[in-house]
Amino acid sequence: MVEFTAEEFSTFMATNFESVFNLSQLADPLLKASGAGSIVFTSSVSGFVSLKNMSVQGSTEGAINQLTRNLACEWAKDNIRCNAVAPWYIKTFDDCEIFA
Repeated sequence: MVEFTAEEFSTFMATNFESVFNLSQLADPLLKASGAGSIVFTSSVSGFVSLKNMSVQGSTEGAINQLTRNLACEWAKDNIRCNAVAPWYIKTFDDCEIFA
């Protein structure tokens, strides 16, 4: 964490959290108009548990998790459901030796 520059931290926050926040604001009128809206955020397990070398990443994901909980309460009156999925490590094709 101590090696992150202020600019790198801002980029992480903008990419991982501010984008979710801003999109939620834009989606709000459409979700209300639907009469039964639903929004699902993608978070990470790093937002719930401490992981080595994941302080900044985990902080942004924790912010998404808290936003999800708060919006679920705030938007319930408008019949909008808010949830988040928090996957663990996902092995991608880049990680597979068969493509090396």
